[in-house]
Amino acid sequence: MSDSVWILGTSMTRFTRHEGRDLLDLASEAALGALDDGGVTVGELDVLACGTLFSANASVGQQLLGQIGQTGISIYNVANACATGATAVRVALMAIRSGEASMALALGVEKMGKMGLLGSAPKRAKAAEVFEPSGRFGSVRSVDGILGTKTMPGVFGQAGMRYAHDHAGVGFDQFARIAHKNHQHSALNPLAQYRKEFSLDEIKASPMVAYPNTLLMCCPTGDGAAAAVLVSEERLESLSAEQRRRAVKISASVLTSDPYVEGGQVQPDVNTLTRNAADAAYEQAGVGPEDLDLVELHDCFASAELIHYDNLRLCEPGGAGDFIDSGAPYRDGSTPVNVSGGLISKGHPIGATGVANIYEVATHLRGEAGDRQIPDARVGLAHVIGLGSSCGVHILERSAA
Repeated sequence: MSDSVWILGTSMTRFTRHEGRDLLDLASEAALGALDDGGVTVGELDVLACGTLFSANASVGQQLLGQIGQTGISIYNVANACATGATAVRVALMAIRSGEASMALALGVEKMGKMGLLGSAPKRAKAAEVFEPSGRFGSVRSVDGILGTKTMPGVFGQAGMRYAHDHAGVGFDQFARIAHKNHQHSALNPLAQYRKEFSLDEIKASPMVAYPNTLLMCCPTGDGAAAAVLVSEERLESLSAEQRRRAVKISASVLTSDPYVEGGQVQPDVNTLTRNAADAAYEQAGVGPEDLDLVELHDCFASAELIHYDNLRLCEPGGAGDFIDSGAPYRDGSTPVNVSGGLISKGHPIGATGVANIYEVATHLRGEAGDRQIPDARVGLAHVIGLGSSCGVHILERSAA
């Protein structure tokens, strides 16, 4: 039996603030859209893997099938910080590889509304709470980074400035160029939360959130869902020629967590788990970063995208500044990155993001991305990172059928 797993159908809602629509409305739209795109029905599924973070205790998978068809199949509800959607895809893939299923649906969904930059910052803890095991925060790292912050803008601002300190050619302009690129890309994406271009001067002059990230260098919060139907190779061979032609192979699926690193208990390490995941994925897929035609990576902030150029081996070590300056990650460059607009402009409903990145890559590999299409795309990489939890990397390849 081959352990190859293929994406048969994909779908996503627009990422925005969906007033008047609840979590199940969005999940149902994405799920039914993916099934329709794959030419199959809910009755053909063996497994559902449903990812959501802020409603993790609500049995969303069971509620979803209550809406679109209760068939008695296995349901796995997963939550894994910003890697929630990618984890749902991996659960579905493992169910197929294990022989439990031949067709599975992976879905990510989130309703965030106006909750602020990746959630509201916690109130400052009292000293006793910091050091007491029973305290609400439970560890020094939770409230004390190098500059005394646990907020996501602060953590990723610090990570970006550390990279700038260690490597030449990285400054405020390089971070701003990343946001300029992603806002430009999003103008071509009808599913993006924001579709407005901004000049470099406008980006740099927008309100400072956590240096070097201004407001226009930060992802918004919002609502949305994305889904993918996965099938085994044997099941795919039984389907129509058109279904086989549009299928996209998952050549690598990797999920890592934080290893221990010196200093990681003070300032969260956002690099090592991504490097480990990327290296494992390239080996698993039998490709290298030079083979990638597009990349959707986790740009929760402009500083995050810049350091992940290096972590994903898209540039020479220390060369992330030169990489963005060269224009390589623009959609007409040598390695287009975040052609969707990325989290900065497409949006970041946390549970949906990991599946949405896979949707974007698969859509290009099928040649169905419309005005934003990367010509003749054959291999793409999707990446997400959940701070303090996991990093997911998937490498997808176009069908040769």
